[in-house]
Amino acid sequence: MGLAEKLGAGAPTEIGIDWDITPADTFGIFESWGGKFRVRSKSERYYYFYIDGWADPPRLLFVERGVKHARILAHIMAPQELIDTCVAGQGKGLLDKHYAINEELKQWLVTNVLEGGPPSLVVPHVPVEEPESMDSGLPGPAELPAPRERLQLRRTPDFVAEEGIPELLEKFNFFDAQRRPSGSCRAMLVDNGDGLTVSDLKGGTMWQRGGCDITNHRHVAEYIEELNQQHFAGYDDWRLPTMEEALALLGPERNRKGLLISQAFSQEQPFIFLADQRKPGGFWFIDFKQGTVFWASGTIPGGFGRAVRTL
Repeated sequence: MGLAEKLGAGAPTEIGIDWDITPADTFGIFESWGGKFRVRSKSERYYYFYIDGWADPPRLLFVERGVKHARILAHIMAPQELIDTCVAGQGKGLLDKHYAINEELKQWLVTNVLEGGPPSLVVPHVPVEEPESMDSGLPGPAELPAPRERLQLRRTPDFVAEEGIPELLEKFNFFDAQRRPSGSCRAMLVDNGDGLTVSDLKGGTMWQRGGCDITNHRHVAEYIEELNQQHFAGYDDWRLPTMEEALALLGPERNRKGLLISQAFSQEQPFIFLADQRKPGGFWFIDFKQGTVFWASGTIPGGFGRAVRTL
């Protein structure tokens, strides 16, 4: 009995295992359009195994991925000793606790899941749809004293060279999971009580809590313009955030939604366009899941949008 039969009703009609895809690759492949594979269309689907280290104990999963698409298909009941050995070999200190499988696990999968083995080793995943909690967990504006100092952050778009980012992080002591994990500057967020926005008193910004779906740079700009025409939350001076303003939101603690920012923000915008462009080319984004900034094309697959304004 093959894998498709073990998955049962609803299984993909064609399953080809992409052994070369690892969790570290997936952002570049399916979100930033810059990985070692080239995804030709949004309808393409890729299948691979990985270890979910956030579970206790870690578990082996089979997943279906595509551009802006991720679906866990099954929990694979591999020997826990094999899983633990694989995790230990990659180090438990990884910020994102998703691990690639090793050769030993691959051979076990080929023998016991793809070519043989009992159906009980493959437990199809049944998703449970739960509405996202938008409880901010933040104090109101009157509950916090004024910050002793406000960060003097750039408010206008600029061209930013990649080699200049370490200096920027050092200047404000910002956190960046890849470039400056020791950064300790934190936003001073308050809930404005409108269900739509929060403010960073230290950064001098008001942020949209939600945002727009993944699209290209031109459509994000149109989305911001529409917010202003509608006087979103009572204001008409919304814009895209600069790199400095967005970095002020990052921190080392992952929230219950899996992002390295306050739980007040929606999980539906895991990475967003910034106002800045890359020198010599491309657009800058901030990735709230990986806790870093990156550059990519402004078209395919593009990015999500979230608006900000100056207090």
